[in-house]
Amino acid sequence: MANKLHEAILHLIGKNFTVLAFCNIFYFLFVKTIDKMAYINALDMEIIATCIGEQKEILWKGKTITTGIFKFPVKDIIFLGEEEVAGDAICNRKYHGGVLQAVYGYSKEHYSYWKSLYPKLNWNYGMFGENLTISALDETKLHVADTFSVGEAVLEVTKPRQPCMKLGVRFGTMKIVKQFLKETYSGVYFRVVKTGYVNVGDVLQLVKTCSDNPTIAEVFSNKK
Repeated sequence: MANKLHEAILHLIGKNFTVLAFCNIFYFLFVKTIDKMAYINALDMEIIATCIGEQKEILWKGKTITTGIFKFPVKDIIFLGEEEVAGDAICNRKYHGGVLQAVYGYSKEHYSYWKSLYPKLNWNYGMFGENLTISALDETKLHVADTFSVGEAVLEVTKPRQPCMKLGVRFGTMKIVKQFLKETYSGVYFRVVKTGYVNVGDVLQLVKTCSDNPTIAEVFSNKK
């Protein structure tokens, strides 16, 4: 639709190059932004599962590992706070929680790929330590600082998740860490701009797009 509008503008203004330059600037700054907003909204990013984990101590190769990565779906609504999800265990605040890592979201669609690699695991949403399992979440389309409203909360995209050995503990093998780094299926950390409750079925509505910023997939690839 935007391309047809662009062609119509060019036809109307003919060879008036001053107007042409202005219209091209308008097209790329405004129309392209509208197209991106329409695209992201069309993804219908919806919360499929809300997941919470308790602190666990796991014996791993002779050492006791304390972790909160074992998360499972809950039936109740959950509260997204400024630095963490209420009731969710965070055992290492250097890498989890805090303003820039308050909420972790992971794509429902990525699960099929990982299930094909690990078919014998007892699968549930929350396997990657995410608080929100979200349909149609696409790291190649989400840019740093893109902002969404969902439920009572407002969330801002901040950065991808970097895998640590705790993911290997969750999967029972450290192979998953290397495999995770090879893909763009990093999931997304969110800053909570506005705290509030969210629930399964809530849809992420785009509030602000920052298409000039790198995508989450680009940030993840650059840090490998």
